[in-house]
Amino acid sequence: MWKKLQRPLTILFGVLVVAFVAIQFVPVDRSNPPVTMDVVAPAEVRSVLRQSCYDCHSNESNWPWYSYVAPVSWLVAKDVREGREHLNFSTWDRYTTDERSEFVAEAYEEAVEGEMPLPIYLTMHNDARLSREDRQVLHDWAQGTTSDRSAHVRGVAERRDAD
Repeated sequence: MWKKLQRPLTILFGVLVVAFVAIQFVPVDRSNPPVTMDVVAPAEVRSVLRQSCYDCHSNESNWPWYSYVAPVSWLVAKDVREGREHLNFSTWDRYTTDERSEFVAEAYEEAVEGEMPLPIYLTMHNDARLSREDRQVLHDWAQGTTSDRSAHVRGVAERRDAD
């Protein structure tokens, strides 16, 4: 039985190896465009953002070794592209004051609800996991920059504390 399967399995393995090598030549954009204006925030907030958000939400992404190996490279590039499209801390000057306030409140809310950083990102970047202190830093920042949305921010904080 093994003799009958050995040749087809060897051919299949060879085809898979060739396909894996071939997909490595599919181009992936891993560029980091220039920073036009970094997010305006206290140093403690910027530190939390750099630790947990900047790889996907800035033009200062760190591209780890696996971002150079297809098909994982395609997924990483897609996540970074989508993250930058939604919110880019490196192009803070492109947002209005109201948009900035919205982004700050949304960033805090998504962090508290465990939506950000993405769970799949945390599997390879455990240091990006937000501690209680990190969430408090984001909370304080959100309250200070979104005065018209402070009731919303307080509501999110109360839900977090209830958990």
